[in-house]
Amino acid sequence: MIEPAATGLKAFSLSGQTVLITGAAGLLGPEHAAAMAELGARVVLTDIDDTRLQSIAAPLFAQYPDKILCRRMDVSDEASIRSVLNSVGRIDVLINNAAVDPKVTPDAGGLEFSRLENFPLEDWDRQLRIGLTGAFLCARVFGAEMAERGHGVILNIASDLSVIAPDQRLYRQAERSDDTQPVKPVTYSVVKTGLIGLTRYLAGYWAEQGVRCNALSPGGVYNHHPEAFTSRLSALIPMGRMARLSEYRSAVQFLCSPASSYLTGQNIVIDGGRTIL
Repeated sequence: MIEPAATGLKAFSLSGQTVLITGAAGLLGPEHAAAMAELGARVVLTDIDDTRLQSIAAPLFAQYPDKILCRRMDVSDEASIRSVLNSVGRIDVLINNAAVDPKVTPDAGGLEFSRLENFPLEDWDRQLRIGLTGAFLCARVFGAEMAERGHGVILNIASDLSVIAPDQRLYRQAERSDDTQPVKPVTYSVVKTGLIGLTRYLAGYWAEQGVRCNALSPGGVYNHHPEAFTSRLSALIPMGRMARLSEYRSAVQFLCSPASSYLTGQNIVIDGGRTIL
């Protein structure tokens, strides 16, 4: 017997549930937090940068004084993750948002370290450890606890670069030779593509235990980028612009709430149409 699901706006309620967000001090972390608190959830903001975390949490505390908690957590350290679980108790929704988004800027020394040929192995290891291994460890710790209770949601924040390669023409600088042009590093694509594989695996692995797992792949979010970059990227997007910070809130609410109760293992791409071309 399939029980009827909540419908209408009631299906979006997260009242009484606890949501944990990794990398909450990043660009989209506060947006995810506000989206969840708006639905009535208790929201646990986690990040390794505790000072920045407290700073970005201040306006959230003011708006949702009884909904927001902060915890320092290192996603690459399983003991740190388990410590947070022990301190806050049950987690109903996990948003894997932690990542390193390397900015494309020219290296001062002349050797362009963003390029594949020069990319430092220690940067490869660190960025995969945070963005991909971290998501795996958080899913293992929090997801296993969800599976034991028979209910939970995991949302992995990927990128449009999980389905397309970086267009390195966006970063070209006229005064530099081809072999010294800065590029979007290989790690970002590998991490974000890996998250889609992890999403599908977890969705199948815990389906019978009532744990759903999906991914959200945002396009570029405007954050005071240089005008040349903004113009180049906007020209590749059918809607003709980058995303506003707030434009992913509703999607996160849908994916994390019972409104998406029959959706699992999917990658939802919201990019102004860039990947359709």
